Order: sequence, then structure tokens, then C-alpha cells
Amino acid sequence: MTSIEGARKLAEEWASNDPNPLTSKYVRNLLNTEKASEEELIELFGKGRIGFGTAGLRAKMFPGPRYMNDLIVVQASQGLASYCLSAFSAESSEDQKKSMCAFVGYDHRKNDDFNLSSFKFACITKMAFEHAGISCVLLDGFVPTPLLAFAVKHAKELFPEKVCVAGVMVTASHNPKHDNGYKVYTGNGCQISVSAEAISQCILRSENQSPWIDYSKFEQHNLTNARETEQLSSLYFHLMSKELSSNMAFSLHDESFKTLWKKPRVAYTAMHGVGAPWARKALKCFSLKEGEFYDIVLSQEHADPNFPTVNFPNPEERGALDEAQAFAVERTCDIVLANDPDADRLAVSERCRTTGKWTVFTGDQIGILLGLWLWERIGKKSGKPVAMCASTVSSKMLSTIGEKEGFKFEETLTGFKWIGSKSDNLRKEGYNVIFGYEEAIGFCCGSVTSDKDGLSALGVFSEMIISIYKEKRQIKDHLNLIYQKYGECVSQNGYFFCYEPSKIVKILDDLRNGGKYFDFVRGYKVSSIRDLGFPGYDSTTSNKKPTLPISKSSPMLTIRFDNGCVAQFRASGTEPKFKYYIELPGAPGVNRDIVERQLKVMADVILQELFQPEKNGLISP
Repeated sequence: MTSIEGARKLAEEWASNDPNPLTSKYVRNLLNTEKASEEELIELFGKGRIGFGTAGLRAKMFPGPRYMNDLIVVQASQGLASYCLSAFSAESSEDQKKSMCAFVGYDHRKNDDFNLSSFKFACITKMAFEHAGISCVLLDGFVPTPLLAFAVKHAKELFPEKVCVAGVMVTASHNPKHDNGYKVYTGNGCQISVSAEAISQCILRSENQSPWIDYSKFEQHNLTNARETEQLSSLYFHLMSKELSSNMAFSLHDESFKTLWKKPRVAYTAMHGVGAPWARKALKCFSLKEGEFYDIVLSQEHADPNFPTVNFPNPEERGALDEAQAFAVERTCDIVLANDPDADRLAVSERCRTTGKWTVFTGDQIGILLGLWLWERIGKKSGKPVAMCASTVSSKMLSTIGEKEGFKFEETLTGFKWIGSKSDNLRKEGYNVIFGYEEAIGFCCGSVTSDKDGLSALGVFSEMIISIYKEKRQIKDHLNLIYQKYGECVSQNGYFFCYEPSKIVKILDDLRNGGKYFDFVRGYKVSSIRDLGFPGYDSTTSNKKPTLPISKSSPMLTIRFDNGCVAQFRASGTEPKFKYYIELPGAPGVNRDIVERQLKVMADVILQELFQPEKNGLISP
């Protein structure tokens, strides 16, 4: 930790570089106050700076190097532009260098106390890129993250004279309302992965710490690009309709829905995010009409940075869907479909028509439903071999289905940067990659984007709903039929709080046992172990080295047992949590209750035997 003298020096430099009068004034006031401000100076300037990782930047909007503010975005944008120039220029002609372009999008988040906003951060980003000689398209208005990812991937189709080198989406996605973020994409439309460290080094260079230009003048210029935004939007929805629509909307008028079994109705919520106008356009691609098939939850329709009806704008959080479910009951809707605030994820909840009880489906369950639906509708008709991808901590159910149905299944590290890159590589090998997902309700249907896309998933899932209800079943019934055919797959995912990272390091080192690991966990036989921490280990490979990338800072341990159970463990990269993912398959026809009971017993044994939570300072939520 930096001394108070060091913190004061850093604060003085910060205030002199900060283009925002309000945040600069806040820091200057701290410097001009006597002893009472020392604790806050150390807090703001003595504990390092926000890290630039594989998710870019994400933190609270507040002054200082540990938070999201104008100067942090200035430094990040200047560093990113410098990285793009050096990386692209090394292998390009002068004419090609002049053709470089970037795309920037933004959502509705803001902090009025310090005049901080996604729009302002996006304008700063564009100004930095263009000052560096890279043309930049700033998407007009609040846009969903999938549109920015799409713009980067498909730039060449609309702007053939340009070469896209990067994309930036200013959003904190489903984080709390006081946060903001800076998500970076590479030229293929995937989130950054291996280049994150090189970009971070560019950001920290001395020439990128001070503003290149006067960024406070952004309001004097018309920086957004309305025409280009409309062109990209039109192409996005055209390709979505062309590739993913199965014209199921016409089934809503079938005789099967004119008897006692009424057609399904959906309540859609944008959760105070940017999604509502874009969801309307997406559902129109699938010929689904508002007022006939779906209603929008009015209290959560408009983009509101205060998120007034949800404590935490994450559809996975307990209680986050309560408002939408109440609206659904009022409108006699069967299903709630929810996008998170930047519309790149999809949550699903269904009300039983006989009991009125709500079921909130997990990301794995939604992934199984979507994957099998896309296989039935698109994959079986493909003239190419078909593949699907999922993160390693997601369910292995699609792998089981793939073995029986005949499509390839690949697992990746966690995060869509890996899923998108793996999908692109498989396409280069000749595969038709029709689906990728992660258990944190992120889904990529088809090849429209190389990132998770809650809007195309919204349309595809809606069509699947119609097909299921046409057979006089609900989603939960349909999922049970899948389990009966392919076998139950029951998961128990969770986490422990751990506020001392060194404890996680010690636990994993103890489990490694000097590279010898272990063969049993209290009577349960271990069939294989994969350790993606440094130096890496995989008992299934000839050289004992894992095929997936290893990481010293973000290790992951995977244990497979003879009975088919898979247990995986990793530390969260953004929260003080040690996460676990334990899944047990059952044979086709075995009752789910039996598998659930078996898993509960086994999971309790695994967690207690391997981690001894109380002894090692792991705290249950």
C-alpha cells in the first residue's frame, strides 16, 4: 500500500490530468483538507488502480484510479488505440493503416453527482481513436451489447473499404446501478482474451496517462453516427431472421390453440435496461406480435439508470423477476422472458397452469433446451458437420446429447471470449457451429454474432415455446421429456465467500499434493483430474498437460468420478467468492428425485472432504 505522501503525489497528478471539473475538484478538495482526508486519500490513491482484464474494465463510477471516471476512460482509450496502431501497423501497408476503424456503443448508465455517463465515456473513446488516426463509428443512442459485437464482426459487409481493429461497449451489464464498464472486442467480434495483458501495458505507458486532447469539449461536436447505426441494425435483424427464424408464429393460429388448451402468452422485461425497443424488433423478425404473443412489463420498459423496481438488475438474482411475474399473472401470461440491462443475456421463468407455481430455469436448463431445439430445426438439415460449444463449468448434457445425435461438442474456458473464439476456429475447420452457451444465462444462437446475444436467444426461445405449447405441454414438461430420453443431469452450483485469496491458493496447493493429487474422495473413485492452474495437469493426456489454457491467477480444478459426476472449482475473478459446480448424470428413465438425492449426498461429501469450509475460513452465503 502506498504511503500518504505517495498517495498525495498521485492525487495531485490525477487532479491535474483529469478533464472532468467535478471529479478533479473532489480530489483537490481532499488535498486541501488536513488530516481528516488522509484515510480517503489512501483509499483512493494508495491501493493501486483498476485492473484491465479479459472483461476490460468494470467498477463504481467515482473519482480516482480504482474507479470508472473520465480519466480512466481517457487512459484506457489512448492505450487501446496505441495497441491497435502497433499491432495492426506491424503487418500492414500505409493504405491499410489508413483504413483502420473501430466501433463504440453505450448504454444508459450515469452518475449525475460527478457528471459521469456511458455516453460521455463513449464520446471520449471515439475522440481518442480518431486523434490516433483510426476512424471510429459511435453507435447512435442506447444500444444493446449484441449490436456492438455484431458491428465489429460484420463491419466489412457494410464498409468494405474499412478494416475493423476493435470495438468498445460502455456498459456494466447486470452490475449494480452505481457501476459502469468498458468491454473491449477484437476485430473478429469476440471479447479480448490473450491480448488483454498487452493492452494493459499500453494503457500504463507514460505517454497515455495524460490526455492527448481536450476531452471536455465532447458536447460541442455531433459525435454519434445515426446512418451507420441504422445500417448495422438493419443487417443485424435481417441476418437474425434469415438464419434463425422457423416461422413458428403462424402456428399460433392452429386449431390446437382453439380448444381448451390456450396459446401461450409471454411477459417480456428489459429490467430498466436498453432492451425493450430492440426486443420488439427482434421478435418482429420471428413474426411475433406485441399484444398477441407477448406484452412488455410496463414498469420496467424504459431505460432507467436508477433501476427503481429491482435491488440488483441481474435476472439471476433471487427476487429479480418478481415484478415481471406479478405483471404476468395480471395479464394471464404463462412465461416471463427477461433480458439483463444490456440485453446480452436471457432469463426464463414459467408459471404452471395447474398449480400457479413459478419455475425459474437455470442457465444450463435453458442451454439444453435451446441447443436441442437448434439441432432439431437447423442442425439436422445442415450440409456440414455440426458443432456446439459451452464453457467447462456448464452442464455436460449437450455433450451427452451430441454423442447420441451425432454432433460435435467442445468445451472451453469460462467466458464468451473463449466460446466465441472456439466457435470461429471450428467454423474454419468446416463445422456449422449452431450454438454456444455458458451457465450464467449467456447464449449465442447461430453465427449472427460471436458473443452472447439475449435478443436472438429471445426470438429462438419464443418460437420453441410455441412448438412446445402446441403439443399441449409446458416448458417444464418438455424438459422432463428430454431428461427421460437422454438421462437426468442434475447440478448443484454455489459458492463460498472468501475474503483472503491466499486461503484459496493454499487449499488448491493442498489438493495438488505435490503433483500426486488423489484417487478417492471418501469412497467415491476419481477417474480423472484436470488442473488449469500453474503449471497445469491433466491425467487424461499422454503428457499430462491440459489442452485448455492454464492460468496462475485464475486456476480451475476439474474432478471426474467413476459414477459420471463432474465437480469443478474456481475463484471468481470479480467477487470474493470461491465457486463450485457439481453435476451428476442419471441413466435414461431414472427418476430425477433419485439423482437429486444422490447428488446432494455426494456434493456434501466432496465439499466437506476437499475444502473443510469452517477450518479454512470459507463462509457459506
